[in-house]
Amino acid sequence: MSQQTQRLGELSFENTEVAFRGKSDSDLNKAYWLFKILSSNFLTRVGPPMTNFALNIGLPIKGLIRSTIFNHFCGGETINGCIPAIDTLADQQVGTILDYSVEGEDTEEAFDETCNEILRTVAYATTDPRISFSVFKPTGLGRFELFEKINAKLPLSVNEQLEYERIRRRFERICQNCYENDVKVLIDAEHSWIQDVIDDLAREMMQRFNRKATIVYNTYQLYRRDKLASLQADYHLAETAGFFLGAKLVRGAYMEIERERAQENGYPSPIQPDKGATDGDYDLAIQFCLDHIDRIGFMAGTHNEASSKVLVDEMNSRQLPHDHPHIHFAQLLGMSDNLSFNLAAAGYRVAKYMPYGPVKAVMPYLFRRAQENTSVAGQTGRELSLIAQEKKRRKTKR
Repeated sequence: MSQQTQRLGELSFENTEVAFRGKSDSDLNKAYWLFKILSSNFLTRVGPPMTNFALNIGLPIKGLIRSTIFNHFCGGETINGCIPAIDTLADQQVGTILDYSVEGEDTEEAFDETCNEILRTVAYATTDPRISFSVFKPTGLGRFELFEKINAKLPLSVNEQLEYERIRRRFERICQNCYENDVKVLIDAEHSWIQDVIDDLAREMMQRFNRKATIVYNTYQLYRRDKLASLQADYHLAETAGFFLGAKLVRGAYMEIERERAQENGYPSPIQPDKGATDGDYDLAIQFCLDHIDRIGFMAGTHNEASSKVLVDEMNSRQLPHDHPHIHFAQLLGMSDNLSFNLAAAGYRVAKYMPYGPVKAVMPYLFRRAQENTSVAGQTGRELSLIAQEKKRRKTKR
């Protein structure tokens, strides 16, 4: 039996020894109590305004935030500050996606600085092969309201046209830099009412920079009814126009907001009718990418164990190598370690999104993640049960 076949047979997302190998008993206890807190919908509702208030009036809570939620879900405040966390992941064959997670800025100076910081992650990736991808959030490079206006096909003023051209140039600078340095880059998804213009920009960048290999990846949120069709249409464009399609497959992060806005504005919700429909389209998207793997590079960005198993089983049945260069798994730092580390131990290409930035500046990101975490049915409970299982295993072993 080959080593790879042995590893496949041993792959189990229940293996907490592998999942938490990098955590001390103290780390495990901290994670347990953190997820206990996150399991409270009340705390995730009132926590953000209370914390923002405390930070804004100068109460000394930054140290508490840094030692709890920040340390668990973020790599550090700077790229260099992330190196110990990068080392920890690399010890278990997991790569890093440096994710500059400052949100809520809306000035041209801030957008330029975000662009420059992303370029610094690209520069760092050229010196450290453990950095699997760079990534950027489009609204970190331009005003949400401008994306919204363009998406609605409303006329722009001369100043707005110039502003949009600056956004396009920031996209271009990042993607071209990644192309020149052979660093893959992920373009994150946003709300549906600004996503069309982002998709247009992503396709433009892929047509320019994915001629020889998959460098630029767009994100497909499969909790939307139309995104499986979008993926298929983009593949056919890539095939016709002669470029490689880069696809990050996710379920999505804005479900409640999307449904509320659709109801308020009187248009059909773009969101799938139920979780089963989302899961079905996600797994169909995996199948589609595998069917066209010669021209598609894709990342399964998921915390869903069933979909991860679908991809593993399909790769095995198609006799694709575990480390196929066009297939990647990804999870967020501090979550679903049972997926990340067990997949990596079995030889698959795995990376963790590693948010970083000044503590106060990344709080909007952390609050959003905490609220998303409680909205995913069973996610927090699953994290808690796995941690409890590992604590019991360690206690029994002693």
